[in-house]
Formats: sequence, structure tokens, C-alpha cells
Amino acid sequence: MAFAQLTYRESLRDIEACLRAQAGKLYHRGIKSRVSRSTLADANESRDWRIYADFAQSLIAIARRLCAEDSFGVDLKDTVYALDASTIDLCLSVFAWAPFRSTKAAIKLHTLLDLRGNIPSFLHLSDGKLHDAERPSLGVKLNLKRKSFSAHIMVAQYIWLTMASANC
Repeated sequence: MAFAQLTYRESLRDIEACLRAQAGKLYHRGIKSRVSRSTLADANESRDWRIYADFAQSLIAIARRLCAEDSFGVDLKDTVYALDASTIDLCLSVFAWAPFRSTKAAIKLHTLLDLRGNIPSFLHLSDGKLHDAERPSLGVKLNLKRKSFSAHIMVAQYIWLTMASANC
């Protein structure tokens, strides 16, 4: 499954076709029989998601070191972050655990992006129904504990909601 992530495969059928095209190379890697979609599905279902989370954190750490000195067009010595929350629409019949409206499902991805290298510094998945007003500075609060000197670029709505919640 790591192969599928690293080679941008989009489906089990895509992974299967790619692996079958490389059957000779797989034999030398210890995979002696054909890889079927059902085998891939079983492996995907039984594998703990934290394996991929840990692997992603390792890759992000490497990318941060490589991009540490990159310029992003503004002459600042401190780190600059962009905060965003995006709603990802899902099919309700497939993702029944993520109801959003009566006919569709959704999740919300909160991202704090390090603009030096466009590397995610913080990601949080929440219920698609969660309004930004309920957690306007989720990523900023968590990240500010680690970085004392940084600049954050936010949508004006976040700034207004943060000020409004502070006055209540």
C-alpha cells in the first residue's frame, strides 16, 4: 500500500494494473504470485492507519529540512503559515459515518500550511457540519505552542470570528 501512495495510484484497480505490469520486478522483491484487488482490499482493511500517519510525519520532517532555506517571495526570517478549512464532499451511501445533509456526506479538513515549501504543519479532520465559527483558530492555537515567532495568514472570516469570540 505504501507503493500505491508513493506512485499516486487512485484505486485498487489502478494499483493492481500497475503491479501486474511490473510482475518481473516484483518476483525479485519476493512477491511470487499475482496481486489481486481482493488481496489489496484485505491488506488495506487490516492495516492500522497510524502506520501511514507516522510515515507521513517522517516525510514531512524530511521535506521541512530540505525547504528550510527556500524563499517564498517575501523577505521574512520567521515562518509564515496559511490557515484554511475545506469541506470535502463524499457519497452518503459509501460514507454513511459522515452525514452532512440529507442526501450527502462530508468531512472538513483544517490545514495549517507552512508557506516555505507548501508543507502542512497541522492537519485536522472534523465533521463536515462543524462550522468555522465553532473552532476558528484550531490550528493556530496548537501551532503557537510550538513556534513562538511566526506569522499567520488567515481568511478575514477567521480573524473576525476570533475577535468576536474574544468579546463574548
